[in-house]
Amino acid sequence: MKASNQLKSTTEEIRERFDADVERFSNLETGQQSTVDAPLSLELIAAAARAANPHATKLLDVGCGAGNYTIKMLGKIPGLSCTLVDLSMPMLQKAEERVIPATSGNVKIIQADVRELELPENEYDIIVAGAVLHHLRDDAEWEEVFGKLYISLRQGGSLWISDLIEHGSGPVSLLFWQKYGEYLEQSGGAEYREKVLAYIEKEDSPRPLMYQLELLKKAGFRQIEVLHKHLCFAAFGGIK
Repeated sequence: MKASNQLKSTTEEIRERFDADVERFSNLETGQQSTVDAPLSLELIAAAARAANPHATKLLDVGCGAGNYTIKMLGKIPGLSCTLVDLSMPMLQKAEERVIPATSGNVKIIQADVRELELPENEYDIIVAGAVLHHLRDDAEWEEVFGKLYISLRQGGSLWISDLIEHGSGPVSLLFWQKYGEYLEQSGGAEYREKVLAYIEKEDSPRPLMYQLELLKKAGFRQIEVLHKHLCFAAFGGIK
């Protein structure tokens, strides 16, 4: 999965794909069928966020999609004020439609690329980023976004990430992509496997888990937690 960044999908192409797929992503089973252990990672992130910040009042959901992570967080900490960010306006509208009835807090939607997003400092108790950061490309983008999210957290606040990951070792990487391909074929057949792997190759540029843990440390997070890892997916985070 090593296509050059120059050959990857543009931000506009990614936005158009998600604009056309809102209903599928409104359902955790259909929207995350290609993600290994998606329901488990969602539960672990929500539970860890509540454990770290039980009195949280403000949530930022980066790459919110149709709102699954925010809905799950509201089940753990009711009444959160929620800021929802996504490239896709149809996704944001669906998320807003689902989140408003689920909370007594304020709900704000922002259509933006996380790389260009301007965030206030010391604002949020919890930030979640589900299946979004793998769209970052070069090292500078990765470092900038991790730093930006850190600055936007209040002291003691936490960032939680669930995402596709790469592996640093060539042989291990090959092994895990082969096993992921087997998982996809078991889930939806050979054609489904080829479809998913093709759009990962075209659209995504994941980084190893250890690379991202080092970025959390470099950004300034005082405590780093790995909640789950299975094949090419991991759930992890940091506390400021």
